[in-house]
Amino acid sequence: MASGGNKELHRRAFLGAAAALLAPALSDAAENTGIVPIRFGLTPVFLTSDLELLGRLQSYLQRSTGSPVTLVNRRTYQEITALLTSGQLDAAWICGFPFVAHRSELQLVAVPLWHRKPLYQSYLIVERDRRASDLDDLRGDIHAFSDPDSNSGFLVTRAALAQRNLRPETFFAKTFFTYGHRDVIRAVASGLAGSGSVDGYVYDVVSELEPELTSRTRILKASEWLAFPPIAAPRTIADPSRFEAVKRAFLQMNDDPEGRAVLQMLRLDGFASEDPNIFDTIAAKAALVAAAG
Repeated sequence: MASGGNKELHRRAFLGAAAALLAPALSDAAENTGIVPIRFGLTPVFLTSDLELLGRLQSYLQRSTGSPVTLVNRRTYQEITALLTSGQLDAAWICGFPFVAHRSELQLVAVPLWHRKPLYQSYLIVERDRRASDLDDLRGDIHAFSDPDSNSGFLVTRAALAQRNLRPETFFAKTFFTYGHRDVIRAVASGLAGSGSVDGYVYDVVSELEPELTSRTRILKASEWLAFPPIAAPRTIADPSRFEAVKRAFLQMNDDPEGRAVLQMLRLDGFASEDPNIFDTIAAKAALVAAAG
């Protein structure tokens, strides 16, 4: 008989697959009202594609904004960022790296609060019993990254290597992208990768929900605190009232029972209005990597 933890894992795996199939149906339902819906972008690189979560988020945003909402799911940050900067999305949950890379084209809507702060860390993880203490001990590894446009899942490690005048393709024996932080953890836990770069928030949440997975790994090194992946919108918007409605929905999410349910599923405390300058540390890392070529 399967344990309770395995049942939960199988349930979430099923819901994740169902969400990928049914998210378009959620979107079609919004568009069938005849009113131009608010288009909100998501990517599984950061946000788990749990059907119940998607449904609750869409329901809350529709009720809070007073408009139909279409959830637009894509596999990578690059795809979502391209839709956002071209004005095909009203807003999207992206990462700090694409936000600073396209700062002239984007504006900040809100930043999530985790442990009551708009901050998180990047983790370098390794197999639980491996003898290693720093990045330098990972030379020659097969290393798992999450996404080439991820701050925690790529940029932080790439910048740390650039500070040493090193590059991933020469420092590591091989690298690959999993396009999901949980899959970075799985790669290291299974031995497919010797080490990985992962979002610390995601790692900690997975540790709570699937401790049997993260128990096969350990955190080798945590980065400094960095600005949490934000909700962003195009800098040029056709209808400012739609922007304000989306912004208000996120900032007031903690004041609404349905909004609080979404936050609980995400293990977040809420969303806040922050100065874009909190992303300057990420911008500095991006500049360092760009200068290194």
